[in-house]
Amino acid sequence: MPTGTAIRDVPRQLFDAAERVLLQGGPNALTSRAVTTEAGCAKGVLHRHFADFDAFLAELVMDRLGQIRNQARALQNAAGTNTVADNLTKALTDLFGSVAVAIVSLVTARDELRNRLHQAGSSGVPVLTEATAMIASYLTAEREQGRIAPDADVDTLALTLIGAGHLLFAGRQGVAPKTGEVHKVVTSVIADAAR
Repeated sequence: MPTGTAIRDVPRQLFDAAERVLLQGGPNALTSRAVTTEAGCAKGVLHRHFADFDAFLAELVMDRLGQIRNQARALQNAAGTNTVADNLTKALTDLFGSVAVAIVSLVTARDELRNRLHQAGSSGVPVLTEATAMIASYLTAEREQGRIAPDADVDTLALTLIGAGHLLFAGRQGVAPKTGEVHKVVTSVIADAAR
């Protein structure tokens, strides 16, 4: 990018570039140089907006957590529509079909990033923790509507669905499982709880 050219919404451009680098090369490929090169800007641009690279990565993760919160609202609004299994299949596919699996790898690979996220109040692996809360909240709403058994342990179901979903999508090098595969796992997990 030529010197003196204004860049609009620098953090967003850098986050999007970081996602592309992360998806193409994994956590080890994610460096400040790789991000700024992908974004088409000078390396100093990143450091003008963030204290250091780990601060940038922490903000990237927090930004992605915001996206999961948006998805959680949409899933909550879907309670009572379609089937529970269809809604969960879509939610898991949307979640793990995005950059979430790569973000999980990034967080587990970088101790300093994990420490910063924990200092900011995140627990566990933040993307998975937030996603588990999203699924548990949805299942609670469905339980209130009578579509999930009243005695169903929604927290355990949510943990199981997120774990299974992560395993289905992880390590596939951009080739997502078929919707039918995800649906089969979802229906198996919720079989005893669904009405």
